[in-house]
This record gives sequence, C-alpha cells and structure tokens, in this order.
Amino acid sequence: MTAPARTAPPTPPAPRPESAEPGGGGIARLWRSVRTPLILLTTFVVVAVLLSLGAERFPEGYLEPGSVSPDGTRALVRLLGEDGEVRIARSSADAADAVSGAGDDVVLLVSLDHRLLPEELDRLAGLDVDTVLVQPSLSALSEFAPGVDVTGRIDDGAALAPACDLPGAVAAGEAGVGGELYTAPRSTEAVGCYPSAAGDALLQVTEDGTTTTVLGTGLPLTNGALAGHGNAALALNLLAADEVVWLRPDTPRVGGDSSLWELLPSGVRWSVVPLVVALGLLAVWRGRRMGALVPEALPVVVRAAETTEGRAGLYQSRRARGRAADALRRGFRERAVPKLGLDPDASPEAVVAAVAARTGDDPARLRAVVYGDRPDPFTADDPSLVRLADELDERTRKLR
Repeated sequence: MTAPARTAPPTPPAPRPESAEPGGGGIARLWRSVRTPLILLTTFVVVAVLLSLGAERFPEGYLEPGSVSPDGTRALVRLLGEDGEVRIARSSADAADAVSGAGDDVVLLVSLDHRLLPEELDRLAGLDVDTVLVQPSLSALSEFAPGVDVTGRIDDGAALAPACDLPGAVAAGEAGVGGELYTAPRSTEAVGCYPSAAGDALLQVTEDGTTTTVLGTGLPLTNGALAGHGNAALALNLLAADEVVWLRPDTPRVGGDSSLWELLPSGVRWSVVPLVVALGLLAVWRGRRMGALVPEALPVVVRAAETTEGRAGLYQSRRARGRAADALRRGFRERAVPKLGLDPDASPEAVVAAVAARTGDDPARLRAVVYGDRPDPFTADDPSLVRLADELDERTRKLR
C-alpha cells in the first residue's frame, strides 16, 4: 500500500495596505461624514441667494427716481447717469448742499414742490442755477419764474409739436407733453414750446443768466412714457449737464412732544372736573343700601312625571278624551315620521302607507288608529282610550 500524499499548508494572505482597506481609508470616511451637512449647507446658501435676489424692493411713487413702475423715472435716471452724475435729494436742504458742491455745469430738477414750504422754495430759487420745474405749483412759479401763470390744461400725455426755436425741443420733435399750459408776460425773456389754444406746455424763462424751464407734466419723464414720441430726447436735452440734482421731496412728517391732554382746549379740560363729580354722586346715589338683602327662596323642584300626571288628571276631570287621543296620536306621528324618512309636512296618506309597509297592518285600520275616524271609537270611554294607547305603543315597537 502506498502512503497518502501530503498537501502543503495554505499560504496566509498578504496584509492589505492601509489605502486598500474597505471603505477607502480615512479620506473616504471623512467624505462620508461631511457630505450630507455639506450638501444641506450648499442648498441653503443657494436658496438664500435666490430669495435675496427676488426680494429686492424698489421705492414706489410718481416721478420716483428709484422706481421701476410705469410712473417712476428709474429709466431716465439711468440714461442721465451714463453721461454724467445724478444726485437724488429728498429735501430742499439736501438739494441746496448738492448744488453747492457741484461744478459749474449743473441742472436742478424740482418735482412735487407742493411738499416744500415757502421759505424752502425761496432758498432754492436763490441758488442761481438752471432749474427744471415739473408741473410746479403757483408758489414755485412765483419764486422761480415771476409773472408766469397757468392759463389752461389739456389731456395728460397729448402729443404736441414743438413749434418753437428751442434747440432741445426742435431736436426732440413731437412729444407727449400734454398737461398744464403756461403763458409769460411780454416783458419776460421767455420761449414757449408745444403750444395749444390756451398756452404753452413748455416754457423756458431766462433771467440774470439762469434758465428756468417749466414743464406742464411729468408724464414724458416716466418709465411708461419715456420711449414714446420724442419724450426721451426732450428729457435728455432739458437735463443735459455734467451733474443733475434731482429733488423729489419726501412727504413732510408732523411730530411733536405734546401729549393728547395738552392738545385739548382748556375749556374741554376743565369740563372734565364737573363730569367726574357728577359721576361720583351718581355712583353714591345708585350704590347705597337701605338694609339687609332680601332672602329669596329657591324654586320648587318638580319631577318630570308630575307634569304628565297633572295634565292627564285635568283631561280626566274634564272628560276630554278627544284631546287626550289627539295628544297620543300627535306624539306617535312625531316619533314615527322621522324613522320613516318622511318630511314633517307629509300627508296622512303618505304616513299611513309608510307605516303599513313597515308593520304589515291594514291601511284602513291603521288610519283609524293614527288619525282617528268620525265618530272616533277610541274616545267612547276610558278603556277605549287605553286601548288606543296600547295600539300606538304596539306600532311604535314594530317601527324600531
């Protein structure tokens, strides 16, 4: 016999390098631990940026230089800013400071001047700078262009031809300047453009080397109308300067430290004293007590069955078997009709037919029980009335 062959012992596997361990090593483990928070943080940042871009709010208002709405003037301000500098002023003081700090080539545009006080208009008129007044008030006209008056009005935005020698208007051509119309006295050095029957929609007055341009409407300057007719060219020509100070005053805020009590007239304040005294006397008069309180007995507690028994006794004493039978039948119908799915105003025929279908009784017999006949056999004597109650109870039991 031959000895069995011996097998060589298995060779132990070589150790894996650290970079080949399951999971890809330390870098892979680190990535798996931070990737979820990193993805969430990135998503949050992206959403926040998108929301911030969509949440930008622009100011609103007529002739508002920062407004993108149709009645705003952001488009014109951007056009002016391409060739020069536009400074936005929200008060007469800011406008005066901007004009004082500007160079020689500057134009002041004044809109919504009805928000300014007379002394503010007087200060602006004394700045000795070319000014464009947009639909000015009478007070502003008297300060900036004495003698110029409002003499008419046409539809806002109506297109008119310049019909004058003013270079800016001639270059712009027809423009939608319909609005207030002005006239100037003959003694004034003035040029009127865009005439209508009652006056000119644009009037330019020159005095002591400064020019005041009066425009009867601000519509040609707005975003919605700037691209129409020659509005853009006219606006750029009127405001052609290295620097433009755009004054749109904020709404004046009235405030003070006076309390409501201090604002009341003295007569009203003194009238409170007798009113308080009268209320005190009324409280003393109505609140006085003449003695101890009167005790009041509690109401009598009556069992619910006593009411039924008392009414039955009254029926029995008066021999009112007919009324008792009507009460029994009415009670049966009020309980049975809802169970049958009928309307409360259902006719006797419908009620009898429905009850007969459920109980299997003869309809003629059932009508005598539920509604009664003439004469009524169940009201002849007390035993008959008891029999009626039993029959109604039997039908009630069948309808359950």
